[in-house]
Amino acid sequence: MRRGPLACLLWPLSLLMRLIVATRRAAYRFGLLRSGRLPVPVLVVGNLIVGGAGKTPVVIAVVELLRAAGHRPAIVSRGYGRGDDSPLAVAPQSMAADAGDEPLLLRLRCQVPVWVGRDRQATARALLEQHPHTSVIVCDDGLQHLALQRDLQLVVFDERGAGNGWLLPAGPLREPLPADVSRLNGVATLVVYNAAKPTTRLPGSRVDAGLRGAVALAAWWRGEAASPAILDGLRGRPLLAAAGTARPQRFFAMLRAAGLQINELPLPDHFGFSTLPWPEGTTDVLLTEKDAVKVDPHRLGDCRAWVVPLDLQLEPELADQIRQALPPGATAANQDDPDHDGHTTA
Repeated sequence: MRRGPLACLLWPLSLLMRLIVATRRAAYRFGLLRSGRLPVPVLVVGNLIVGGAGKTPVVIAVVELLRAAGHRPAIVSRGYGRGDDSPLAVAPQSMAADAGDEPLLLRLRCQVPVWVGRDRQATARALLEQHPHTSVIVCDDGLQHLALQRDLQLVVFDERGAGNGWLLPAGPLREPLPADVSRLNGVATLVVYNAAKPTTRLPGSRVDAGLRGAVALAAWWRGEAASPAILDGLRGRPLLAAAGTARPQRFFAMLRAAGLQINELPLPDHFGFSTLPWPEGTTDVLLTEKDAVKVDPHRLGDCRAWVVPLDLQLEPELADQIRQALPPGATAANQDDPDHDGHTTA
C-alpha cells in the first residue's frame, strides 16, 4: 500500500471527505434526507473507488442473468458527460453526447429500456411509467446515490483494490472500505472482483473476462454478432488498438493474449471521437464497444474498424446469490414483453 508525499500532504482533506460521507449517511439514517423506494426491486452495481473498475460489463452480465431467470430488467444510469440532468430515454439511435457512452452501449448490447438522469429515483419512476412491465431496475454506478433505496448492491473491484486505502483526494476511495461489506449502508451487498484474484480483504467472487470475438464496425451497428473466427483472422495484420477507457492497458493485454500484434493508442476515458485520433493511412483499428458507440462507420474512409466486445462470466455461486436476493422472475420468457426488444449478441 503505497502512500507518497502528495498523498500524505492531502491526507487532512481526506479526513474532511470522511466526515462529509459519514454526515451524509447519518442524515439518511435519521430521516433528515429522504430516500425513496420503487415499486420493483432495485439492484445497484457500483464501486468504492474512482475510475472504471469494470462496472459496465458486470451490468451486462447481470442483465443477461436476470433475463434468463424470467425477469424483465431495465437500466438506470447517470449518463456521464451529458449537458442535461433531466431523465432521458436512451434509444438505439441516440447520440453518445446526449445519453452518455456507457448508457448507449448498454441500450445497444442489452436491448432493454435504459434511462439516464442525475436523480436516479426520478429517472427510474419515469422509466416505470413508460415501461410498466419492468420487474427489476439495475442501477449502473449508483452506490453512493442513497436517495434511491435498493434491495441488493454489487461492489466491483479491479486490480487496484482499494488503492492506498485513503479517501479522496489523498487516495482513490469515495467512501471508507468497511470491515464487513455484507450489509453496506444497511443493504445486502456482494463483492465482485474483476481481477485475477481478490484485491482487498473483503470476501467476494471473481468474474472471468474474455473477448467475445470481433465484428466490423458497420456490422456491429447493424446488430450483428462478434465472431471468434473474425478475431482469429486479424492475426498477422498490422493493427492499431484504440481505447478511451479508464484502464486501456487491460484491453491491450487481452488483445495480445489473443495472439494479435498491436500498436497501442490509449485515449482519455470517455474520449469523444469528434476527430479520429489515429494517423492517416492506418489500415485496421480495433475498438472497444464503449468507443464504437461514438464512431460513425461512414467517417472511416479507407480505414477498417473492428469492434472487439468484452464478455464477463459470473461465478455460479455469485449468480445464485443474485437470484436468491431478488423475487423470482416470471416463468415465461421475455420474448412477448412489449417493453423489451429481445436479446442481441452484438
